Amino acid sequence: MQSNNHTTSSLFNGFIDAVHCLAWIPVHYKAWTESTQHKFDDTRQEQRPLEMVLGKEKKQMTGLAIGVSNMKAGERALLHVGWELGYGEEGSFSFPNVPPKADVVYEVELIGFDETKEGKARSDMTVEERIGAADRRKMDGNNLYKEEKLEEAMQQYEMAIAYLGDDFMFQLFGKFRDMALAVKNPCHLNTAACLIKLMRYDEAIAQCSMVLAEDENNVKALYRRGKAKAELGQTDAAREDFQKARKYAPEDKAIAKELRQLAEQDKALYKKQKEIYKGIFGPPPTPKPKEPSSLPIRFWQWLIFIWHSFMALILQLFRRERLKTN
Repeated sequence: MQSNNHTTSSLFNGFIDAVHCLAWIPVHYKAWTESTQHKFDDTRQEQRPLEMVLGKEKKQMTGLAIGVSNMKAGERALLHVGWELGYGEEGSFSFPNVPPKADVVYEVELIGFDETKEGKARSDMTVEERIGAADRRKMDGNNLYKEEKLEEAMQQYEMAIAYLGDDFMFQLFGKFRDMALAVKNPCHLNTAACLIKLMRYDEAIAQCSMVLAEDENNVKALYRRGKAKAELGQTDAAREDFQKARKYAPEDKAIAKELRQLAEQDKALYKKQKEIYKGIFGPPPTPKPKEPSSLPIRFWQWLIFIWHSFMALILQLFRRERLKTN
């Protein structure tokens, strides 16, 4: 949204009028400067949405907030924000690095709205309230997953995870951390299940890996990560995950089935490679039977010939000497 001073003022006033109560909105976005196309922020790459509270957003996010306030949950949009509603005349020389007077383009996905009650922002909630809100989102996601509404289900899971962000989890210990992980980890795993069905295997692997960073022996995380790796053709890495999962769940039929399938694939691949190499190099040459050596026969023939010649010479000399004597 391009703007001059008049339109900036009117847009901002309309935005404030529209936001009559505080609203916490998780969004994913990529941002780049319009003139240089330099990308300076990407929440999906960091696997973490922006947690925006409308009415309390940072000054440089004003333009983004105005655009987001006019979007629906699940909607994606390309927002063009003038420098007056962005990083301003001076820009930003820390993180993110944005030049002065730079118009910004945002590629935004609105995960969903979460209207706060009685003006209470997410950051003002108690630990129990945040975990409870996240758990309700998780249950909503589960219901959508059962209806095969995968994109909508993932939005609910992402909102639940956003309640339990890294900054929040870092402050938790003991039973509260266990309570939070009991909600957060299933959201990552269910998101991975959605992504596998949508054939977005790399993203599924990332979701499972986040669970395994907290619980390295989580069977579901190992199984689903192995399944995603197998779909990408990473058979050795997939087998490693499946074998580790079987170690902790030896009776699980789904894990055993995946391992059998990998073994069958390996066998079929070996057979195919064998046929290919056979076609390239041809069958190995058949060794010819060795002919019996004629050396002994020829040796005796020469020996007999020499003996006869020698005896003939001796006989001739003997006759010559006899004639001389006579």
